[in-house]
Amino acid sequence: MDKKEVRQHQIKLLKEFSKTSQKLEEDKILMQQLLASAEVKKAHSIGISFSMDFEVNTQEIIEKLWQAGKEVYIPRCLPKRQMEFTKFTTDTVLTTTSFGVKENHEKNAQVKNDLDLLVVPLLAFSSENHARLGFGGGYYDRFLAKYSSNAISLVNSKQLYQKNIWEIEKTDVPIRKYLTI
Repeated sequence: MDKKEVRQHQIKLLKEFSKTSQKLEEDKILMQQLLASAEVKKAHSIGISFSMDFEVNTQEIIEKLWQAGKEVYIPRCLPKRQMEFTKFTTDTVLTTTSFGVKENHEKNAQVKNDLDLLVVPLLAFSSENHARLGFGGGYYDRFLAKYSSNAISLVNSKQLYQKNIWEIEKTDVPIRKYLTI
């Protein structure tokens, strides 16, 4: 299968999985692992996206990060497939993009790209070579190539593969640290 086919397969699989109680339990376990990790404990500024329903849920993670006194930054897309991270607080007004992603498009939003930790979303992950299959825009790969952020991914049981079943391109940036079930 090519990347497009694997993406379509994964989205379908993850949407079906999102209707199960197992997904809720795995989200909770991954959240606990992340919050207990040395990476989160050391970090002051953390970049994390708002999850879609079929992804590992990040809404409760964000709330727990705030409770722990962390600064939370969320991505927003820019022209030419670039992105930046904007500070997210309880007062932030969010805009839903055409992709269904919530972003901070406030004119005076505080931008910080040199984050202590970046939680990188994915559709699939290969434990053999730490290859991440994203949504296909290349936003995270471009960001990771430019910034030396400490990156981590949360990988549920439906996202984890021993070997990648998708083609790895030279622009794909591996994720060295990941948490899984």
